[in-house]
Amino acid sequence: MVLVDGMFSFLQPSPGGASQHAGRFLAWMERTGWEKLQHLLLVALAGLALLLAVKLVTRAVRRAVDDGNDKVTTDAERRAETLGSVLTNTARVAVVAFLLLMVLSEFGVNIGPLVAGAGIAGVALGFGAQSLVKDVISGFFLLLENQFGVGDIINVDDRHIGTVERMTLRVTQLRDSEGRAHFVPNGSIVRVVVLSKDFARARVEVEVGYDTDPDRAFEVLKELGRKLHEDRPDQVLEPLEVKGVEILGASGFTILTLTKTAPGAQWEVARELRRRTLVAFREAGIDIPYPQRVVHHRGVPGPDLDS
Repeated sequence: MVLVDGMFSFLQPSPGGASQHAGRFLAWMERTGWEKLQHLLLVALAGLALLLAVKLVTRAVRRAVDDGNDKVTTDAERRAETLGSVLTNTARVAVVAFLLLMVLSEFGVNIGPLVAGAGIAGVALGFGAQSLVKDVISGFFLLLENQFGVGDIINVDDRHIGTVERMTLRVTQLRDSEGRAHFVPNGSIVRVVVLSKDFARARVEVEVGYDTDPDRAFEVLKELGRKLHEDRPDQVLEPLEVKGVEILGASGFTILTLTKTAPGAQWEVARELRRRTLVAFREAGIDIPYPQRVVHHRGVPGPDLDS
């Protein structure tokens, strides 16, 4: 604190007036001020260099994994984007904290007790904020194991379904189909189902009446799948596969179909396949049954009207 007092001693009232204040300030600058400013400038430049290096590294990694197709985001691109944002945020916090400590140290503040007190406060905060620590640790392993990344469509514990927009060490942000944002703490994530990992499958079940020939219905569906694959090769990776009769229902039997699609395209492909199935079945004369019920009436003999 002696250095701080010396720095601001020129602000104390003195009979010399403004000229004496200026003289004290210049004397302090010549004695220690310029040296301190040089040290702080070097620290600031080092911090800026670190941030610039992190930015260049993340940009280089993104360019290295970029496949040149802006319409399709690969798994490597999503992982690079996620790790780049986390690394940038971490570097910013570290630079600001280091710069603050160096400023205090240059102006005579003993940062040893401050660092020790921060360590003790960190331990106390760890006990008091166990959920926060759990979130951070879980977020670290989520990123390390590359379970999912920005741009993936995930289902978290059957409660949150959406596209990952942002990931940090503490929270994962999702955007569902209705535009609602979900902020899920990483420590609360127990089970994650990734719906857009490498590829997906569109599951479509079609019910037809019992008077329909199953083999004929199979052929119509396979032809549908072949045309859909030709029309949308970027979404449909393989032609439709008819698995067979899945359910024997009250009004008809259900045929199960699976179509391999690009990641995240399974819902759009399934909707288009259902539309084409309706049109094709009408043209082929195959009925999709309405709910039916057979009622057996046991009549009670009425009165004899002839007697």
